[in-house]
Amino acid sequence: MQRSMANETQKVGTIHFPFPFTPYSIQEDFMAELYRVLEAGKIGIFESPTGTGKSLSLICGALSWLRDFEQKKREEEARLLETGTGPLHDEKDESLCLSSSCEGAAATPRPAGEPAWVTQFVQKKEERDLVDRLKAEQARRKQREERLQQLQHRARFKYAAKRLRQEEEETEHLLRLSREMLETGPGAERPEQLESGEEELVLAEYESDEEKKAASGVDEDEDDLEEEHVTKIYYCSRTHSQLAQFVHEVKKSPFGKDVRLVSLGSRQNLCVNEDVKSLGSVQLINDRCVDMQRSRPEEKKGAEEEKPKRRRQEKQAACPFYNHEQMGLLRDEALAEVKDIEQLLALGKEARACPYYGSRLAIPAAQLVVLPYQMLLHAATRQAAGIRLQEQVVIIDEAHNLIDTITGMHSVEVSGSQLCQAHSQLLQYMERYGKRLKAKNLMYLKQILYLLEKFVAVLGGNIKQNPNTQSLSQTGTELKTINDFLFQSQIDNINLFKVQRYCEKSMISRKLFGFTERYGAVLSSREQPKLAGFQQFLQSLQPRTTEAPAAPADESQASAPRPASPLMHIEGFLAALTTANQDGRVILSRQGSLSQSTLKFLLLNPAVHFAQVVKECRAVVIAGGTMQPVSDFRQQLLACAGVEAERVVEFSCGNILPLVICSGISNQPLEFTFQKRELPQMMDEAGRILCNLCSVVPGGVVCFFASYEYLRQVHAHWEKGGLLGRLAARKKIFQEPKSAHQVEQVLLAYSRCIQACGQERGGVTGALLLSVVGGKMSEGINFSDNLGRCVVMVGMPFPNIRSPELQEKMAYLDQTLPRAPGQAPPGKNLVENLCMKAVNQSIGRAIRHQKDFASIVLLDQRYARPPVLAKLPAWIRARVEVKATFGPAIAAVQKFHREKSASS
Repeated sequence: MQRSMANETQKVGTIHFPFPFTPYSIQEDFMAELYRVLEAGKIGIFESPTGTGKSLSLICGALSWLRDFEQKKREEEARLLETGTGPLHDEKDESLCLSSSCEGAAATPRPAGEPAWVTQFVQKKEERDLVDRLKAEQARRKQREERLQQLQHRARFKYAAKRLRQEEEETEHLLRLSREMLETGPGAERPEQLESGEEELVLAEYESDEEKKAASGVDEDEDDLEEEHVTKIYYCSRTHSQLAQFVHEVKKSPFGKDVRLVSLGSRQNLCVNEDVKSLGSVQLINDRCVDMQRSRPEEKKGAEEEKPKRRRQEKQAACPFYNHEQMGLLRDEALAEVKDIEQLLALGKEARACPYYGSRLAIPAAQLVVLPYQMLLHAATRQAAGIRLQEQVVIIDEAHNLIDTITGMHSVEVSGSQLCQAHSQLLQYMERYGKRLKAKNLMYLKQILYLLEKFVAVLGGNIKQNPNTQSLSQTGTELKTINDFLFQSQIDNINLFKVQRYCEKSMISRKLFGFTERYGAVLSSREQPKLAGFQQFLQSLQPRTTEAPAAPADESQASAPRPASPLMHIEGFLAALTTANQDGRVILSRQGSLSQSTLKFLLLNPAVHFAQVVKECRAVVIAGGTMQPVSDFRQQLLACAGVEAERVVEFSCGNILPLVICSGISNQPLEFTFQKRELPQMMDEAGRILCNLCSVVPGGVVCFFASYEYLRQVHAHWEKGGLLGRLAARKKIFQEPKSAHQVEQVLLAYSRCIQACGQERGGVTGALLLSVVGGKMSEGINFSDNLGRCVVMVGMPFPNIRSPELQEKMAYLDQTLPRAPGQAPPGKNLVENLCMKAVNQSIGRAIRHQKDFASIVLLDQRYARPPVLAKLPAWIRARVEVKATFGPAIAAVQKFHREKSASS
């Protein structure tokens, strides 16, 4: 990776950081600390307010480290190749084992007492093997660089892609003619009982104990294409729009011309086959795509010759976009120039090459891989995408909700209606094809039916009756350990690991979905007399039933995205039940009817899924605007994943005046607890303080309350007492709407009011926005510059402690985490952390860029307690001032805004 000299290069210590402009001191500190974390192989928790150049700091800091790492690697390679021998490790820097090319090349530990000549011989052989590996890797690298240089001329790529596409279409045309001749010839045989296309719905013989290792689907031809995985940086963020913005920043950076970057996404985001994309559901798109890879002509050719009697009339043709030559060209084009998801899509359509698989082929040679963090944090998805984390760097941006994200990804909820629908569909499937299935298939299908029946029974229902009309005698929520749930459900005798493996290998949910797509939810009463009473219920669950059961469902007429098979969803619940007993719970929620009742698996220990990431990676960086309370990450995520405390590094950076005000204008102590916050004097104090703040703060003021209900009560009280009128004389008042579609309208009016007031002199100096913590204004909305010159937090927004899920999480943490001397129990600490996380997200809305400024006012004396102050973001905590009385507080706010307004 060569460095562009068109940009400024900033030297911090002995490290050179290319940057598109002279960086702020915050950015210099950020890059230097990031470099140290990556070099030392540590876990970094980086906090930098959004807009202070965090993305550029991440890009230039991380890619500067990668530049230097690759340079050291090349120098070590050159030395070894020149001498032909040399130490396998640099004693000072073990990282120079030359990334993945040296995996397995480290000196093998020798038995004690072995003769010296044997040890020397083995070491010499290992050195020769290493040199051979280096030569091969060097040749591959040279070949790749030459290929990418040639692709700088896009016309060549388009010509090559077009020529290959024409050849492929001609070949496919000839193959189709050949198949038609064979099928209509005199010796052609017809399937005996099953109808056209139905053969593919029948389960293949299942061999659970001796699974075949033969390559299938997309892996068949990849061995020839895949290169060694070079040392790379995986950059993850939450949404595709955030990733696209990051890619745009990379393009603008000094590294934009030279870095090999690839953007990854789901099939739903990257599929260019309109027939597949129109399916809507993520699960259906995934399944159809995999099925189409199994339908490739080259795979079926041998099978058709071997077994002409079983030749299938394919319901699904091979995907025309899945072509290795075309995808190889797309891979090279993606690496030759930085592209985001939209550009990859356009390229795939133009070249008729699959961007999903083409981008996967680019992973090994890429230096920077950009992907949604769900794709990286879910082990099965990570494996399917071809992501290898061994000795690589992972940066997780916008990571403030990382714990909740991991918990949510691995928590699954199934309803009574889904359980009944899956049971009915599977029963009909067995009756239709039972005589054609092998014994092992029948055994597992009966086990799945048994599990579904017991899940319904544990909710208090009966699998043989309509769940919509079944009233449950017992209602309410019950929480169980996994083992207790298995015993209560009477399924502890079933090996769920084997059932889960069967579901994966046999693809039963796909077969079942194809079956119900073909025949509708219910077969004719002639074929299913026992289930005739279910027809009305099942038809309501699956509206796409057909009047003629023998006719396949017409996919082209689907007007809305179809739901995936319920069994696909239930498989996730079965997998979750294989979690260790102490790491999860099952919540039984019994509502009025069986169809509305649910079983939910709740993951208590997200560290079990994060442990693999931190174990395999060289270094991990967790970054965000507000990462406090950091103790959550340290304890719940890193310590539980086995990370030593000394491996964790914290960094935080911030133009603010944060104040904690302990008492009001009338010296009334401010403590907005659940018991006191509705007292008239407390609501009056909040109103009077807000009036004074609105008098000295220019532009916009955003005031957060704990809930919509409390905001409603305060607003009504102020209106009745005349405080609302006094506020309106200083700032025009806006309220956060409950309806999501009204948010833009309110924000636009709020913004226009502030802009208009900035141009006029007179009474009203801006606007006041009354908002709710955790609402639509507390995350994702930026109140930069005049839109948020002051953020006020009324009280502490504690979560609902009576929630059974929160109570269980508290109990789990109390049992598993040690209680530090002089500290609150871990469960109580969790509640306080959740409260402060909500506070931090809300107050972080104000500072959005380096030159922005704002005052932050926390109205509650409880914020002055050291354990609470410690949970504020470091860039706020370092500047916070605790004011025991109101007079000095309002004087400080007035002085701050007078000085900042004069200098801006």
